[in-house]
Amino acid sequence: MPVDLNNAQPLAWDSASLNADTKAMLDNLQPNILRAHVREYLTVLFVRFNDVAEGKRFLRHVATTHMKSARKHLEEIRTFSRERRPGSAYVGIGISKAGYRDLGHSVEDVRRFGDKVFRDGMKRRIALVDDPPVEQWENTYQREIHAVILIGDAKPEPVERLREEILGELPQSARLLGEETGQGMRNPAGDGIEHFGYVDGRSQPLFLKDEIDQEPKEHWNPAFPLSNILVADPFAPNPARHFGSYFVFRKLEQNVRAFKDIERDLADGLGLTGADRPRAGAMLVGRFKDGTPVTSKPKAAGGPVTNDFTFDADADGSKCPFSGHVRKTNPRSFGRNVLMARRGQTYGERTDQPWDEAPPETRPSGDVGLLFMAFNSSLVEQFEFTQQSWANNPDFQNPGTGHDPVIGQGGRDIKVTFPKVWGRPEQSLPQPQVAQTVTMRGGEYFFMPSLAFLRGL
Repeated sequence: MPVDLNNAQPLAWDSASLNADTKAMLDNLQPNILRAHVREYLTVLFVRFNDVAEGKRFLRHVATTHMKSARKHLEEIRTFSRERRPGSAYVGIGISKAGYRDLGHSVEDVRRFGDKVFRDGMKRRIALVDDPPVEQWENTYQREIHAVILIGDAKPEPVERLREEILGELPQSARLLGEETGQGMRNPAGDGIEHFGYVDGRSQPLFLKDEIDQEPKEHWNPAFPLSNILVADPFAPNPARHFGSYFVFRKLEQNVRAFKDIERDLADGLGLTGADRPRAGAMLVGRFKDGTPVTSKPKAAGGPVTNDFTFDADADGSKCPFSGHVRKTNPRSFGRNVLMARRGQTYGERTDQPWDEAPPETRPSGDVGLLFMAFNSSLVEQFEFTQQSWANNPDFQNPGTGHDPVIGQGGRDIKVTFPKVWGRPEQSLPQPQVAQTVTMRGGEYFFMPSLAFLRGL
């Protein structure tokens, strides 16, 4: 029976009744797609090939020697939960449109990828998502990237070892165009955070029954069909069994000092004092630093934080403004098919503590940020739609809502309203839109092909 990507039932990957096609899909799917792989330490290599045979031989070797399947990854997670025995490191490979061409596929071949955004490449899409001109990107991303190789693990030693091995195997005809290093940041509670100091990575779409069963679902259902993330691999031996996913990579630099200035200015402008001042930042992000949704509570929870919420009881935006980052990028009551599986990681070193209340002038103004990574079944309907029609659209969800204050790009020439008192719309005050503090430094679109394709090169 062919794999049904639209099946509403979560995938029970270890079920004894799993059919042969689904088993083959899991045995040939890269890890980190259906379920996030631990990547506390991460290296991202960007490669250009210049010889078809040597490029294919290199990718085949990496896939055969260093890569595991999605099924193997899930088995390792189960073993760790039972025996606390850690699994192996993660290696993933993505190929760009230019990469497929360099590996010998014609223009007509590449048309077999149904997503026009992938066939165009990121450089040709900048006007549609308000990205900076390519000339302003970092040098690595201005060049033609053919492949991305990701190496991640819970500890640095396996990552460094694999990095050295894979670079040592790179043929002389190929070029390492650049690399990025990511390292997870956590607050004192152990939650993953980003450089502005807020808990990050919540509200992910989930695809596997064992993950979904652990989540409360009274208000928000995190279960999504495989059609949100997987597409048939057009060059694999059997596209009915062999799947991949479109992969977005974007380097986003964060001006933490400017964002903290904005938080302070917004709190001052609204007259927030004492314990109410953190609500200024929470209204920009949509959550307090500990992850508490501002639509649910006027102050941080100070304990376990639920992700089981919607914005239905905040129809006027008097608790979480419509411009709040998490409300802009996940309205929850609609647009579920747009959500991406985000797999980002922070980059850059800091000497301060991102979660504390130190003054803005002690914060970094550059050289730190997020390596944004996400898997999509449709770049045009997921990533680009989210960025263009939601985050960059000052009239989503209501006229005059303003840009997403975290990832929104574009001019900000209108004022927006923020509630001075939580839940009291009549006491909302117009404020200038916040300046852009996240800058896209470059990136590319890739396809993460099946292992069957890579190992058959």
